[in-house]
Order: sequence, then structure tokens, then C-alpha cells
Amino acid sequence: MSLFSSSHFGLPRLKPLSSKRSHIVSVLDIGSTKVVCMIGRLTPREESQVLPNRTHNIEIIGIGHQRSRGIKTGVIADLDALENVVRLSVDAAERMAGLTVDSLIVNVSAGRLGSDIYTATIDLGGQEVESNDLKKVLAAACQQSLRQDRAVLHSLATGYSLDGERGIRDPLAMFGDSLGVDMHVVTAERAALRNLELCINRAHLSVEGMVATPYASGLAALVDDEVELGCAAIDMGGGTTTISVFAEGKLVHTDAVSLGGHHVTTDLARGLSTRIEDAERLKVVHASALANSSEERELISIPPIGEDERDQPTQVPRALVSRIVKARIEETLELIRDRIQRSGFSPIVGKRVVLTGGASQLTGLPDVARRILARNVRIGRPMGVSGLPTAAKGPAFSTAVGLMIYPQVADMETHAAGSGLLSSLGGNNSRIGRVGQWLKESF
Repeated sequence: MSLFSSSHFGLPRLKPLSSKRSHIVSVLDIGSTKVVCMIGRLTPREESQVLPNRTHNIEIIGIGHQRSRGIKTGVIADLDALENVVRLSVDAAERMAGLTVDSLIVNVSAGRLGSDIYTATIDLGGQEVESNDLKKVLAAACQQSLRQDRAVLHSLATGYSLDGERGIRDPLAMFGDSLGVDMHVVTAERAALRNLELCINRAHLSVEGMVATPYASGLAALVDDEVELGCAAIDMGGGTTTISVFAEGKLVHTDAVSLGGHHVTTDLARGLSTRIEDAERLKVVHASALANSSEERELISIPPIGEDERDQPTQVPRALVSRIVKARIEETLELIRDRIQRSGFSPIVGKRVVLTGGASQLTGLPDVARRILARNVRIGRPMGVSGLPTAAKGPAFSTAVGLMIYPQVADMETHAAGSGLLSSLGGNNSRIGRVGQWLKESF
């Protein structure tokens, strides 16, 4: 039984999970390397010093994952192939959990994610701020973000101002002449979202809601102090690397570059003239992002690319493998550094960066990242979730776990009339954007 209802086709009005009830949540992380389905049981939890912003304990009761097919740098390239992988992943998770999934929360990497801040101000005439005024100013900011070709994934108020004084967290009941808000809006191209929904519908499933990949991975990998004080989460996936910046408990910026772990593998396959799967194994077993003088003397065997049995493996210094890897890793990190710098959020990120995602597990990566980003770096693994098999406890599963956490923070978002995914993606028969629809029907 889904915690969201599918009978009501209104706009998503995201409300907190019931603090008195348990819920079953199903999520799907579609990446360039793997597709993961997780089914979790969310049970209300007492307030705690550990992860104090979480309202529910999460226990994973079903998980299924498959190697990705039909997706390239986050973009769907072959609908049939991807549909098949989605079916297999969901089927495995259902079997393990002993229940059937009908709808899922899905991540979005494609569609050229946009991240913009919109500001709106309304006149108060010296009166105190009422909840209606808050609604009015939030709606005014949301309205500015509406565009024909793009759909709103997230809209979060990052801060209020009263009479020009900024940095106010909650202006309710305060007096002033004008009330302003800064709204962070994350958007994606509609066509990409439609294709994503189409793929899931073809597997006889519906989309509960969509979450930008950088938001999900940040929710899973960052601790509360990092989210509060300002921090960037860098999710290094197979086809894309995404950036999310959090401050004062909220997502304030996202970005993505089309480079990831798979590009490192391809470089190795080309540079060493070997097959992609052999290059991937070399990367995992032998590669390091740091050059080491002892690697010059150590030889490793490179399997030949052809099928001819007379082709002998070639011997190359291990240092050559690391040089190829290092060049691509440095390029990716320099690109990330420049994107953070250009975004204007560099001071908010401060000295804290968390690396997560499958490609973050490369040997020596934190050291190279510290040097290039000139910040403290740690590897972030998904936190605060029980029931994960050992193989799924690493950074490669941060996005999937973040999707599981998302319903607990969904109520922080505001949607203007007409800005929800439903209205923007396909009129009344679209099923996207129903995260939070549980409000009217369930409680």
C-alpha cells in the first residue's frame, strides 16, 4: 500500500508524513551505472540528538539493483532497454520485501537541471505578518519561475526579509512595511521528465514524485551541522557529477557536469587498448588518483581487445594507469571548483565538501580533491538507515537513500498554482508530482 494516493489529480501540496503512523515508501534511483529500487518502512521516531531533523526511522525491507542499460550521462538513450532494467530492479525489491509496488519516488539527473533564486516582495502597510502574507509572497516568487519549456522540481524559501533587513528565518507575527522572500527553484526540461515518466509507466508503475539527484544525495550524505553551517555535496556518478549546496538547513543551489566515473573507464579502455569491462576492473583494482613513484616499477597485465587467442596480454607500469585516471579526475574536480566559484555560493560552502556517489570510491580521490578544491573533504556514505545489505552501505547508494529520506523534508517546499509538475507535464492525466497527495486522502 503506497503512502500517497493516486485518485486525486491536484497540485502537489507537500505535507509532513504523519508523525503517528508508519508508511511504506518505494524509490527508484536511475543512474548511468546502475538502477536501484528500494522499499522502506518509515516508522515515527522520537526527537533525537542524532540526525535531529529526521521525523521517521527508515528500515530498508527490499532492495534490487541492476546494471544500467539504455541511459547515457543521465539521459535516456534506449527506452526499451531502460524499461527492462527498471522492471528487473523493482521485481527483485518486491520479492525481498514481500509486497507489490505501484508507484515510486524517482530521481532526476537529465533535463539540464536549472537552479535559480527568485525574489519577491509584498506590501504589509505596517501590519504584522500573517500566514496569508507568507503564502502571498511565496506565490509571487514561484510565479516568476514559470516557463513553458521547463517544469519546477523543487521550490524552497531560503530566507525572508522585513523592510530590507535580510536573514530572517520566520517572520510570522513580526511587524513591518514590506515582506520579501528569496526562493530557490530547481527546474528541469519537461521533455526529459516526460520520457522518464513514460519509461516508468511502461513498466506498469506510476511516478509518485521526482527529486533532483543532487538534492537526494545531499540529504543522505550530509550531517546536520554541515547542512546548517553550509556545505557542498558532490555526487560523482557514472555519467554525471552533481553538486548541491546546503545552508541553514536548506538546499540553496544545485549544478551538474556531464563527467563521471564512466569517462575514466573509457579513457583507460582507449589509452590501454582494452575492453570497457577490463578497463573498469583495472580502475577498481589498480587505479589511484594519486601518482606514486613505486608504481613505475610495478607492472600490470592488460587483457587484449581482440578475440584472437594468439593475442598476448601487454604489460604496462601501474603508474600509466594512474596517470590516465589522474588526468580525468583532475579535470572533473577543476570543473567542479570553477562551477562552485562561478555560482556565487563559494563563501557559503566555506571549507566543507562531502564527496559521495560510486566514483568517489577511487583510491586517493579525497587527497586530490583537497588539493584542487582547497577545502576539507570527506567521503559521505548514506546515514541513518537500517536494513541495508553491506554491499549497499557505500557512497554509490546515497541517491537511493536520499530519495527515501525526501518525504520527511517535502513539506519545506512551496508550489504556486500552475507550477506543479502535474500541470506542467501533461495536464490532468499525468501522474507526476503526487508526493504529498497523501494529505487529503490518508489523514
